[in-house]
Amino acid sequence: MQYPLQMSRGWHDGDPTLIRKPFIRPAALALLGGTSVSPFLAAAPLTLDEQVVTATRSEQPVRASLAATTVIDREEIERSQAQSVPDLLRKVPGVTLSNNGGPGKNTTLFMRGTESDHVLVLINGVKVGSVSAGLTAFQDLPVELIERIEVVRGPRSSLYGSEAIGGVIQIFTRKGGKEGAKPWFSAGYGTHDSYEGSAGVSGGDGKAWYSLGVSSQDTDGINAKKPERFDPTIYEPDSDGYRNNSGNLRAGYRFDNGLELDGTALRSQAHNDYDGIYDEWDTGRRVGFRSNSDVEQTVLGGRARYSPLEPWTVTLQVGRNDDKSKDYRDGAFDTRIDTRRDSAAWLNDFTLADGHVLTAGVDWQHEQVSSTKTFGRDSRLNRGWFAQYLGEHGRQDWQLSLRRDDNEQFGTHDTGNAAWGYALTDAVRFSLSYGTAFKAPSFNELYYPGYGNPDLDAETSESFEAGLAGQHDWGRWSINAYRTHVDDLIAYDSTLGLYGGPNNIGKARIDGLELVLGSQWLGWDWNANATFLDPQNRESGANSGNDLPRRAREVFNLDLDRRIGRFGIGATLHAEGRSYNDLANRERVAGYATVDLRGEYWLAEEWRLQAKVTNLLDADYETALDYNQPGQAVFFTVRYQAL
Repeated sequence: MQYPLQMSRGWHDGDPTLIRKPFIRPAALALLGGTSVSPFLAAAPLTLDEQVVTATRSEQPVRASLAATTVIDREEIERSQAQSVPDLLRKVPGVTLSNNGGPGKNTTLFMRGTESDHVLVLINGVKVGSVSAGLTAFQDLPVELIERIEVVRGPRSSLYGSEAIGGVIQIFTRKGGKEGAKPWFSAGYGTHDSYEGSAGVSGGDGKAWYSLGVSSQDTDGINAKKPERFDPTIYEPDSDGYRNNSGNLRAGYRFDNGLELDGTALRSQAHNDYDGIYDEWDTGRRVGFRSNSDVEQTVLGGRARYSPLEPWTVTLQVGRNDDKSKDYRDGAFDTRIDTRRDSAAWLNDFTLADGHVLTAGVDWQHEQVSSTKTFGRDSRLNRGWFAQYLGEHGRQDWQLSLRRDDNEQFGTHDTGNAAWGYALTDAVRFSLSYGTAFKAPSFNELYYPGYGNPDLDAETSESFEAGLAGQHDWGRWSINAYRTHVDDLIAYDSTLGLYGGPNNIGKARIDGLELVLGSQWLGWDWNANATFLDPQNRESGANSGNDLPRRAREVFNLDLDRRIGRFGIGATLHAEGRSYNDLANRERVAGYATVDLRGEYWLAEEWRLQAKVTNLLDADYETALDYNQPGQAVFFTVRYQAL
């Protein structure tokens, strides 16, 4: 009997090629480790042998993952009609987003209640993000050039080093591989005079593969900022526009001796309009001004992989990420901040026996800042050594990892992770995990003129997690409960200097529960997840016991999709409970709910028309205090993909 879920399409009871262990059904394994794959009725069949790499830094089937992992593939991206990476990530369990006023505006991501800079982000294996701010500009990443996204929730410093307290997000750009050239194309138009377009070609010949693509986005946007509460005349009530032009190239070749070489180049250029404000300390006045910024992101990477001996695979990878920004005030140049991160990694995978893999690796990373601002220090070096053991015996699986980082500013940090899974029945699995992590302060926190604190220490954390998940004929489900303690949390301290600054004054305890449920009923694909969070500030003083800012205590997502002949229809409900905008919990951000509708029609196998209505009920809401969010909007798209 075939399982009813689209994620298990093509998997049948009794297929010996898909069974990992005789007592676990193959369909169960996809989620027993907390892993979910977004379903799509018209998608190509997904198999348990689909490879994921982020949770372990080496390839393993989806079925083997012990980490809570969500995979968003190309079919899900197109089916959802997402116009940005934040649109995709907002539906992932454990994730909340804060946006400063619509498309292209600064967007920060909080995973499992940790800080916005506690998430490590990779693009094709290359670490990305601003060295100065410590954040990744998710809003500027070109969604039309992305093949898949892997989101791993929970600490991963024992594999990646600094920043992976809340988890890791890895984005893979489009990749070729099919015989011959396969062109693709999309164009769209919608509310706020919004235009989008993309085009590319991918292919291969068995040994070589390539993918080349470009995308563009332009919108008038919305009025990003609400009137200043103390002086409504400060901000100009106008539309704050955004445009983005991006290009991506990936290519690779496999030699007859098994050596694999591949490389990637991604470039994104964005222009953003917004309203700014500054305080005149000598007069006490607040002054508004018209601002815009030009931002460039470049990711370059290369990888070589070879097996000198049958049980031994060596991987060498190098990468560079440039994050450059120029800010303008009332049309005049104001500030330039350019950051660069060079990285290299050497990984060795040793297959000790069937189901037993030992990995040992070395990381090297150099970060630097160049700016019109004078930073007290403009570069630093980090070296990391790590080892990991993946094993199984009977009904049990485990993952053990240890790492030491040597940072020239903050000395050595040792981190570890241990995860264990046990199959209770053919369809239900229990798991436990424990992990430690750390986060080195960003250059802004350390050295930004008039704000930075060079005496900061690294933040550290420890996390505990328990999970239970199952796969049945009627559907799939998972429950993950966790507790994370963060020490030396970096927070604003008003007692520092003239205007205050960052300091290691914070402690946090974050308790969370994630529920995932998916099924097919009455011809519809139903996929829902709910997150319940208690992000508690544990620092001593007046704020003790308060909620950490911009973390909603409750988040709920529901996706419904159905294919009827040439038609596809769907809807999304996203709801968040209230949160606070400040440490003192005086500035409340109200909860909200939005409903989106979408539809598509296949003119032919290669062509389809799409339409969507976002925020159908025109909800008036905020994700950051005093910043507007788009009301009801309509968008139309035409797509072509050669078969």
